[in-house]
Amino acid sequence: MFWRARSTSGRAICLSDQFPVIKPEEVMNGKVRFVGLPPVDLGERIDWTANPHGNRSWALNLHSLRWLGRLVAEFERSGGQAYLDRAADLADHWMRHNPRGVPGISRWAWAEHAVALRAPALVCLSEHVRTRRLWNSLAEHGEVLADPALYREGHNHGLDQDIALLVVGCRLGRTQWRDLAIRRMTTSAELSIDAQGALHEQAPRYGVYVHRRLGAALRAISESGAEQPQRLVARRRALESYVAHATQPDGYLVPLGDSPADNRGDGFAHTWPEVGVFDTGYVFGRTAWDDPASAYYSIRFGPGRRLHGHEDHLGVTYSAQGRRILVEAGFHSYERTEYVAWTRSPEAHNVPIVTGADFRPGTATDLVASSVGPGRQSYELADDAYGVRRTRHILVHHGSDLMAVHDSVPTGTLRSLWHFDPALRIVSQGEGMVVLGDSDGFRVTMLQFPGAGQEVGSGPISPGYLRTAEGVTVLSPEAARVLTLIIPGTDTPTP
Repeated sequence: MFWRARSTSGRAICLSDQFPVIKPEEVMNGKVRFVGLPPVDLGERIDWTANPHGNRSWALNLHSLRWLGRLVAEFERSGGQAYLDRAADLADHWMRHNPRGVPGISRWAWAEHAVALRAPALVCLSEHVRTRRLWNSLAEHGEVLADPALYREGHNHGLDQDIALLVVGCRLGRTQWRDLAIRRMTTSAELSIDAQGALHEQAPRYGVYVHRRLGAALRAISESGAEQPQRLVARRRALESYVAHATQPDGYLVPLGDSPADNRGDGFAHTWPEVGVFDTGYVFGRTAWDDPASAYYSIRFGPGRRLHGHEDHLGVTYSAQGRRILVEAGFHSYERTEYVAWTRSPEAHNVPIVTGADFRPGTATDLVASSVGPGRQSYELADDAYGVRRTRHILVHHGSDLMAVHDSVPTGTLRSLWHFDPALRIVSQGEGMVVLGDSDGFRVTMLQFPGAGQEVGSGPISPGYLRTAEGVTVLSPEAARVLTLIIPGTDTPTP
């Protein structure tokens, strides 16, 4: 909801519906909870350098003060003066204890994204509280947001910076800041979202985030009295195709790049073809829209890893008959640990690994050929990520579900690596054959040729933020050419 200022300084555009849901009484009692971690009691004297969970996202959320903005919204909803008083006290305490450029404050206090997320909360507060310190802080936030050296063009952080600069500029009556924000967000959107709608951040989860934030930006532009740029409107509309295609039949986003496996892609129209091929590096295919039992697959190619992407080129995921089958290690967190680094590596994905060769990060992959029919699709991909041309042919057949993958190198050998959904457990195995099943009796068979030397084990999968589970992994025999067949719904596949 937007709230108009009753001050002569300028309009307070309050994006209160963009603030996270909190438990107001917890915050009133000094407790906060972020990113699904247990609540933390901030105490009477808040230590803004604290990070009790040792979590980067938690620290960012603390300094974003968006939780304070929700208190302002609660005051506006209920009329409870105590909520506004608490928000004003918290904001004043933060401003007094986090002067910019002073040694000893948290590095998150004036991090560019924290500034972008905090400024709109302070604007909301400024509609009801007017102090010299708050006004000076808004001006300082605006100067930081307008600084081109700190701007993240073509990035979701940059969009948040633009929204913040727009609302601060309107509140302080600085039209030049508003106009700068609108120009930047339009240019930035055309850099980050291509004409097909694919987001170059290489993670579908950020497609949902950017779509939502662009909606807020367009509303704020209108509320500011400016005209919505049609180029910006067009890119937001194009983004909807990418997000819809990246949403699996069960309603969850396919967990590519930094996309948690438990993020949903609801609310996007299903008016697109069943197969979407995006030039920036994605193939998404399904049997039918709006059918939870539809088969579904994703394939990665395109430019090398950047921003929120993983080293997942040539990787595939596959679902059929209402079950996820082939998955990837997924997104765990933004923490700087060995495990998180591993989740971005090729070994965390369903890819061919060239034996005895060093991987070259950031290598682009070509979609060499594709054939898309109503019940059968095939693709050929290739790159030289290991210094030798590795080629992957993929065939997906619907009706009698089947995925066939053929990997090859002209010299040397490779091994194909596969990760199965944690719901699937080994039922039986033999030379080149693994049968997996779940507790409902569903079965899926993997066949590999050659079969001698196949290794079956287990590995970690991240089903959600900061969560892990064990899933079956299969490593093919070492060979110059490996054929892998995934046959859902049976443990006795016919030839």
